[in-house]
Amino acid sequence: MPATDDWGADIIATVRKYALQNAVEYNGKGQVGSVLGRLLSERADLRSRAKELKSLVMNEVDAANELADKEGVEAARTALSATNPEALSRQKQQKRIGLKPLPNAIKGAVILRFAPNPNGPLTLGHARGVAINSQYAEMYDGKIVLRFDDTDTKVKPPLPKAYSWIEKEFEWLSGKSADIIIRASDRMPVYLDYANQMISSGFGYVCRCSAAEFKKLRDSKTPCTCRNRLIEENLKDWDSMKNGGIEEGGAVVRVKTDLQLPNPALRDWPALRIQHTSHPMVGEQYKVWPLLDFQSAIEDYEQGVTHIIRGKDLMDSTRKQTLLYEHFGWNYPETLYWGRVKVHEFGSFSTSGMRSKIEDGKYSGWDDARLPTISALRRKGFDPAALRDFWIELGLTQKDISISMQTIESFNSSIIDKKCERRAFIRGAKTLHLDSSSFSVEPIMKVSVARHPDGSEIGNREWDMDDGSILIEENDLKNNKIRLKDFADIQISENKAIVESWEKTDKRQIVHWLPSSMAISATLTRNKGDSLVIEEGLIENFELNEGAVIQLERVGFARIESVQEDGKVNLLYLHG
Repeated sequence: MPATDDWGADIIATVRKYALQNAVEYNGKGQVGSVLGRLLSERADLRSRAKELKSLVMNEVDAANELADKEGVEAARTALSATNPEALSRQKQQKRIGLKPLPNAIKGAVILRFAPNPNGPLTLGHARGVAINSQYAEMYDGKIVLRFDDTDTKVKPPLPKAYSWIEKEFEWLSGKSADIIIRASDRMPVYLDYANQMISSGFGYVCRCSAAEFKKLRDSKTPCTCRNRLIEENLKDWDSMKNGGIEEGGAVVRVKTDLQLPNPALRDWPALRIQHTSHPMVGEQYKVWPLLDFQSAIEDYEQGVTHIIRGKDLMDSTRKQTLLYEHFGWNYPETLYWGRVKVHEFGSFSTSGMRSKIEDGKYSGWDDARLPTISALRRKGFDPAALRDFWIELGLTQKDISISMQTIESFNSSIIDKKCERRAFIRGAKTLHLDSSSFSVEPIMKVSVARHPDGSEIGNREWDMDDGSILIEENDLKNNKIRLKDFADIQISENKAIVESWEKTDKRQIVHWLPSSMAISATLTRNKGDSLVIEEGLIENFELNEGAVIQLERVGFARIESVQEDGKVNLLYLHG
């Protein structure tokens, strides 16, 4: 490890600058880690020697802290000013707002794509792709392609209704429809033509080896016997694949690559395979279907996609497709990656799994409140701007992160709180008779309560007191002195609510309440884990409009799902 004297004067001066700066900022309590971080930020060339530098940094930090301790922080400030006056006004790192710029992007020429599999509607995870791609398209006056990757007829067969669901959900999330909408299954002649070109040009071939046989050869970097056959032989087998003359699993079309590539997955990777299963949208017209890496690569080229944003788990797809582009003489799009995001409450859900459980009756449908689908979130009352804001703020980090649904809900609260009217919802209702005789000559007939506590929604809710009986929750009877929210301090004596003051006089519990004359029956359905819980109660009968999202006093946000003919109201819980 080098001694202090072994470091160059410029390095020592830089370390001393940051040590004094840190001592000034933290009143003589400078930290080695902070100083080392600032040093390596300025001198990236020293990062490989970080461990060696630690001794020098410790010495300089100790000296700077000692100076500040013995002679005062002003002495350290004076020393810093004498050598590096600009360091006295250190600019703290600004938090990035919005998405980072796209590399090599030309305004007006950017084309992005969002490519879901239509085996079900969109999920919370899909919202990330919609939000970020749409935002980039807006930033660069570009276009976004909505492409349905529906060329798997067996493992993830398309759901016919999902196409229209996804189009509507895309528009709901992004605020507008996609510029171009494509179904890959409608584009099969294009993919088959490119496959024919590939085989005819000699950089693709029909492989009749079994998967197990080929894996052994691939792992040993040995070519299979099919690889060097004549183009005419390959084309003959290609025709047999297309007309059904070869059984499923009997052949695949492979892209020729360097068998010495370090990554086995890139060696002669499969581009098309045989599937005789009928496709829900195009029937039995095709016997050969492209694998996603081939289909996606061809379609990105056809649509002129300039930037691809995908999960970092698809880096091998990028490498495969780049090799294919090199064969065709094309330039591959700029590619950006993001890491995996796990939402604690929805860790194990997949579209295929949800579809199976819906078909088995476990869930009522794709909009079941327990599911992480866009249709479920929309049904519960989420604002699309909240989902967009969350994903855009998270950005394109490649870190794998885990979050709670509460994080996303906080984004939603910040948007809807200022526009959601309040309503009272009483569970386990107990009736009390209001006694205000000490304060009123005549009984109180009406009470006026704000629609929104800070006036975001102008006006009041007018409550008819009728006979003066009121409802509060049974749990709130534990204290005999409480304050009825926005109304009065009361003392509870048997079944009476005796008014003690109209103004708040002490630190007593504030509870929500409701005149009996304003109460109608209601149910509140909320999901707890993988179960649905229905709470019976009474809700304030004031402008209850189906579809409206309201905030239930001391309960949380909820959406009014329906108001039945008998007046009963059904509510679906959104979040707290």
